[in-house]
Amino acid sequence: MAEFTMELNDDQKQVRDWIHGFAADVIRPAAAEWDEREETPWPVIQEAAKVGIYSLDFYAQQFFDPTGLGIPMAMEELFWGDAGIALSIVGTGLAAIGVVANGTEEQIGTWIPQMYGTPDDVKVAAFCSSEPDAGSDVGAMRTRAVYDQAKDEWVLNGTKTWATNGGIANVHIVVAVVDPELGTKGHASFIVPPNTPGLSQGQKFKKHGIRASHTAEVVLEDVRIPGSCLLGGKEKLDERLARARERAAAGGGERVKNAAMATFEASRPAVGAMAVGTARAAYEVALDYAKTRTQFGRPIIDNQGVAFQLADMRTQIDAARLLVWRASWMAVAGKPFTSAEGSMSKLYASEVAKKVTAQAVQILGGNGFTREYPVERMHRDAAIYTIFEGTSEIQRLVIARTLSGMPIR
Repeated sequence: MAEFTMELNDDQKQVRDWIHGFAADVIRPAAAEWDEREETPWPVIQEAAKVGIYSLDFYAQQFFDPTGLGIPMAMEELFWGDAGIALSIVGTGLAAIGVVANGTEEQIGTWIPQMYGTPDDVKVAAFCSSEPDAGSDVGAMRTRAVYDQAKDEWVLNGTKTWATNGGIANVHIVVAVVDPELGTKGHASFIVPPNTPGLSQGQKFKKHGIRASHTAEVVLEDVRIPGSCLLGGKEKLDERLARARERAAAGGGERVKNAAMATFEASRPAVGAMAVGTARAAYEVALDYAKTRTQFGRPIIDNQGVAFQLADMRTQIDAARLLVWRASWMAVAGKPFTSAEGSMSKLYASEVAKKVTAQAVQILGGNGFTREYPVERMHRDAAIYTIFEGTSEIQRLVIARTLSGMPIR
C-alpha cells in the first residue's frame, strides 16, 4: 500500500504534462465548435485514441496507480481542457467501471475492449441506470430483467434516461430489477452487446451545458441477451438474492450493496476531479484577465473586491483537490469510507466548480457573459457536477446517514 503523499512522482508528472498538452492543443481549440454543434466530437475522440488517451491500457494504468492519484489527475487535466469533450472521451469509463466492479474476469476481458474499439474505428459505451421516474430514488426502478431458463437468456424491458452515449454506444451496461420484492437489493447489471434487437435510442437531450457529450434515453423492448451477459454470473446473483431474502425474512440485518451503488461509489472521486478541472480552468482565465484588464488606471486585480475573490477561488480549488485525492488514495488503499469520504469529495468539488465559474464570469463582467470568452461555457458546464452521479442533496444524505450509522439505500 502506497503512503499518502501530496507530491506527484516523476512518472505521474510526465503523464500529467502529456495529458495537459493534449487538452491544451487538441481539446481547447475544438471546445467552442462542438459546444455549438451539440454533437459527439468523434474526431477528437479518435485523436485521443491515436495518442493512447482513449484506450483500455491508458485507463488501466491510471486505475492501478498504487497511489490512487492516476485517475483524478487525468480527469482534472482533461476537464481543464473542456468538460463536454472530456466527458465524451471518458464517458465510456463509467460503463467500464460497472463491468470491473461487478463482472467476471472473462466478462472484463471480452467486453471492455469492445467498449473502446480501435484508433481507426473508435467505439463508446453507455452505463444505463437512471429512469424517468427513478433518478436518485433507485428503489423506484421499473426496468425488468426476466430469466428464460429454457433458452438461457435474459429478457429486458424498460426505459433508461440521462444515459451518456445512450443509443450510440457499441456496448450498453443496463441496471435492471430481477426481484421487485427485494427493492434495491433485487437489482443486477447486464451487458447488452452491439446491435442487439430491441434496444433503441429514445429522446436525445438538448442540454444547458456539456453539450459535446451525447445524452439520451435508451428504450429496451423485449431485448434478449445471453445468460453470460449477466454481470458476475447467475450463480453469484442467486446466492446474493438468497442472502437478501433471508435477511428480509429476519427483519433486516447486514446491508447489501447493489450493482449501481457499487459503480457510483467507485466513480464519485473521479467526478470530483472533473469539477476541480473545470473550476481551475475558469480561475486561470479570471486570474489572467484580472492582471491585464485595466480600469481607473490600474489592473482590476489591484482592487480588493477582485483580489479577494481570486484568493478564495484558489483556496477552494486546492481544498477540493485534497478531498478528491484523499478519497482516491483511500479507495486504492482499501480503506473504508467510514465518513463517506467519496461523497464528501464529490459534494465539495461540485459546489466549488459552480461557485468558482460564477465568480469568473463576474470578474470578466460583460465579457464573461459572452461566448467570446470560455468562462460562459465553463459556468454552464459546471452546473452538471451538482446533479449527475448523485445530486449534492443526495451526497449530503449519504454523508449524514453514514455518520449516523443509518442504512444507505
